[in-house]
Amino acid sequence: MAKEELITLEGQIDEILPDGRFGVVLENEHRIIAYTAGKMRRFRIRSVVGDRVHVEMTPYDLSKGRIVYRERTPGQGPGGARRRNIRR
Repeated sequence: MAKEELITLEGQIDEILPDGRFGVVLENEHRIIAYTAGKMRRFRIRSVVGDRVHVEMTPYDLSKGRIVYRERTPGQGPGGARRRNIRR
């Protein structure tokens, strides 16, 4: 049996909720609850209120989704200064 086709939509984060979940307002003005995809957690990609994101949803439950991509915001360079752990 094949996997179901996922729906990918764009939206904007409007609220940060506990347990790594986010309130996202989609382009069509629907509001859903979304969590961060595993690769984004692995590479420590942080999302804040106001970020544009791509969300994957299953056709079975249109109230929940998974954030798979965070668009870069103009004027924001790479992360802050990296702290290196130097053992002495």
